[in-house]
Amino acid sequence: MKKILSVVVMVALMLVSVLTFSRQAQAEELKMVGTISKIELSADKKSATAILKDSKSGEEVTILVSDELTLDKFMDKRIVEGDEIRCKFEKMDGKNSSKMFKKTAGC
Repeated sequence: MKKILSVVVMVALMLVSVLTFSRQAQAEELKMVGTISKIELSADKKSATAILKDSKSGEEVTILVSDELTLDKFMDKRIVEGDEIRCKFEKMDGKNSSKMFKKTAGC
């Protein structure tokens, strides 16, 4: 009886770990360097949408920015339209969520 119980517990733990790993694997992390063509701050100033033109492919990518540091840079004009940006973002559920958003020229 103890063997059966321990086997059932082990199978349950493995199932939980596999499901957790597969859920995390759905998010795809991408890197990009591009020029900002448009920045739109939300009304509550807790998020922003930035449209970047990829320097390699030329296509426009919309990125959701929600970290405080980058939002502060948007509000005090340290990052503005026309700046070249190095960005890491996660593509999940059809949305691109920013993980890193920095100017390529420094600061």
